[in-house]
Amino acid sequence: MRGVSELWNERDAGVLRLPSGRLVRGRGLRHPLDPGAPLPSYGVYLLGRQPSEVPWESAWIRWPDFRLPADRAAARAVLAEAWERSAGERVELACGGGRGRTGTALACLAVLDGIPGEEAVAYVRRHYDRRAVETPWQRSYVRCFGEG
Repeated sequence: MRGVSELWNERDAGVLRLPSGRLVRGRGLRHPLDPGAPLPSYGVYLLGRQPSEVPWESAWIRWPDFRLPADRAAARAVLAEAWERSAGERVELACGGGRGRTGTALACLAVLDGIPGEEAVAYVRRHYDRRAVETPWQRSYVRCFGEG
């Protein structure tokens, strides 16, 4: 596990504290990072097309806007890795706007962290963004994520 100095600051924009204490950052790629904002050590990008290169390690989940991941098994594996890495690294999850797909992925990480699937969306809305997880099928995906 990496040093605590490589973790997010809970007060920074977009940072979500999971019940275990792990910190992950969600953000919208259409909103540029503040110049002084810390960079992730690992990013998961939830987009319909391959994202631009970034100078840190990253993974891409093909995930069209307002939809679900194209390959749900691959998405599960990437999100599980993101959750594992968040114990000692700065992990960020991001889509275009930072709400629908990002909120859904954050809710899936909350499920991996022990929150029941039927409570994870409310948790993310309360602690990340009240408009996170935008569609009924995204909410259903989170509810069922714990069963997979």
